[in-house]
Amino acid sequence: MAERSFAKEVQQLKIGAGEEFRGEGILAITKALLQCGVGYVAGYQGAPISHLMDVLTDAEDIMEELGVHLEASASEAAAGATLAASVHYPIRGAVAWKSTVGTNVASDAIANLASGGVLGGALIIVGEDYGEGSSIMQERSHSFAMKSQVWLLDPRPSLPSIVKAVSDGFELSEATNTPVMLEVRIRSCHVHGRFIAKDNQRPKMTMAEALENPQRDTNRIVLPPASFGHEQEKVKVRWPAAIEFIKSRKLNEHFGPADGKVGIICQGGMYNGVMRALQRLGLADLYGESRVPIYCLNVTYPLIRDEIVEFCAGKDAVMVVEEGQPDHIEQAIGDMLYKAGGTARLTGKGFLPMAGEYTGPVMLAGLTDFLRTYQPDLLPDRERAPNDPDEKIALPDLGGKVPMRPPGFCTGCPERPIFAAMKLVEKKLGVHHIAADIGCHLFSIMPPFNLGATTMGYGLGPASASAFNVAAKKRPIAVMGDGGFWHNGLTSGVGNAVFNEQDGVILIVDNYYSAATGGQDILSSRADNARRSTQHPITRAVEGLGATWVRQIDRTYDVGKMRDTLTEALTTEHKGPKVIVASSECMLNKQRRVKPQMAAAVKAGKRVVKPRFGVDEDVCTGDHACIRLSGCPSLSVKKLDDPLRDDPVAAIDTSCVGCGNCGEVAEAAVLCPSFYQADVVFNPRPAETRRASWRAGIIGWLQRRRDRGRLTFAS
Repeated sequence: MAERSFAKEVQQLKIGAGEEFRGEGILAITKALLQCGVGYVAGYQGAPISHLMDVLTDAEDIMEELGVHLEASASEAAAGATLAASVHYPIRGAVAWKSTVGTNVASDAIANLASGGVLGGALIIVGEDYGEGSSIMQERSHSFAMKSQVWLLDPRPSLPSIVKAVSDGFELSEATNTPVMLEVRIRSCHVHGRFIAKDNQRPKMTMAEALENPQRDTNRIVLPPASFGHEQEKVKVRWPAAIEFIKSRKLNEHFGPADGKVGIICQGGMYNGVMRALQRLGLADLYGESRVPIYCLNVTYPLIRDEIVEFCAGKDAVMVVEEGQPDHIEQAIGDMLYKAGGTARLTGKGFLPMAGEYTGPVMLAGLTDFLRTYQPDLLPDRERAPNDPDEKIALPDLGGKVPMRPPGFCTGCPERPIFAAMKLVEKKLGVHHIAADIGCHLFSIMPPFNLGATTMGYGLGPASASAFNVAAKKRPIAVMGDGGFWHNGLTSGVGNAVFNEQDGVILIVDNYYSAATGGQDILSSRADNARRSTQHPITRAVEGLGATWVRQIDRTYDVGKMRDTLTEALTTEHKGPKVIVASSECMLNKQRRVKPQMAAAVKAGKRVVKPRFGVDEDVCTGDHACIRLSGCPSLSVKKLDDPLRDDPVAAIDTSCVGCGNCGEVAEAAVLCPSFYQADVVFNPRPAETRRASWRAGIIGWLQRRRDRGRLTFAS
């Protein structure tokens, strides 16, 4: 059950030549793949960064009609390895994953693929998850392209450019026998636009035809002595072929006047930011007409020496707009100009920050400083954004008043009680080394839990704790999710722990989905899936690897049971890894599933009960220990009107989903009895309505009698 469905949008993929396609960048990429006659597509779910694999999954029926095979890969390494189908067969294939984290996982497969080369076009779509909207460490894909000599496309963030880049990528790959990376940024995935479509194409050779007619060429297998010749082929054959293809097809673009005192060389993905800054300076219009010469690199590797030297000729200064570090492009251009005897002053990171996303204000400031230094006559008296009022309102600085809002678990998240139980164990047994992992559970490192010392990669939590497999009074705890378990943790985590007889605790958080990537099904998902095999318990896989101390908890909201199981795992005399599988459905996915069902039942007149929780303000003491052990967004505080009670009491707002975690935590921690459950009944039976009326009457009578006997003071 993915985060959202594209079932309606993918119907546009069927349109033919001459029709106008409208939609998001990810839909445009999918349409472009079908127009190019792709034979197979694979990728890790949730990738690149904006549901491309979800779009492909929703379009699987359309792809099957064209003879296109879709593989929902277990990891990026599995996806990368599928491109082996393009090594010996003239079949176009594409894979997709998220930026450097996915490329790192797939590096072995891609390095071998790039060494032997390909016959059919091989396109690697990477979501460049860089900048303020990123959820990963800040690195670039450019370094990997250079290392393995994979050509890197970085198209302008517009649908026609992205669609053209897919076609160019396949053709460039086939012309040079080299896999090609297509880099799309967060905003490229989400950008909306239109383009004139072409007919979808069936693959020249289907996967079934290739399977029935096997081919092999030992020169393309990475094994000595062929592997020693691959490096020479890259330099002497593939590289010149790539240069010639890029030049002849004019893949890089020029904008603005042919000559000028200054110029800008930018990555294709930075083009919109550059143009926006120039618009604010009055040096470009809404239609892309620029008064400053721009050389736009839709191909950022390899760079075309002749085009760059020619662009810089006669200019006083050239600014390179290259987001992120290291500044590979600026260094390469500087080397080209030096060897060619160029006289233009090359700059870029001197006016733009070395690291960090080039947002609108950053780009504007950098370009302004550059022009002020080298051609000040181009600058207006002052920059003014379109529709920007002449008189700006001074806004107060709220930095010191508004507290930071760190990322945290969703309301009702079943992972929150796990870490509440861990805090209770910590109070009893002391602080333990906790190895965290990639996934929603990583939010446990933030308040109020403050748990977790490291995170080393998806499914690598247990592996990162393996160095602590020594005799000591305490045991390490490693946490990973079900998605990470099936991605990498099964072998590198649990298998490695069993093999080395590690005496630590491995906690596997099972929320039924690969929730952090968008709620897609995985092997252990509890739901039926028409196209995938699910319902394979994690405990059976763990036991199959040889783990003998295994505990299954089917309701993580039972904080007491979680606490006791963790305590047992940390104190037992049993040798080898202690594995706990803590299972409860992801609350976001549960609400997506249950809410429509409940709404339909209510509309149909059926009796529906919805639990809600609250805090009895007369009982609550206001110590807020429940909040410190929960952190639920629906759990807050409120001020009482009672003048004798200064401290605010706990309160539960209307976003409560009735998971019961707050009450469970209060009971397990022996906090207080102030939590109560109230059942909201829709379409109640007549007897229930009568009982509710009687209760309300009796309670009202008791309240009025109490009020009559209350002692009051005249003002």
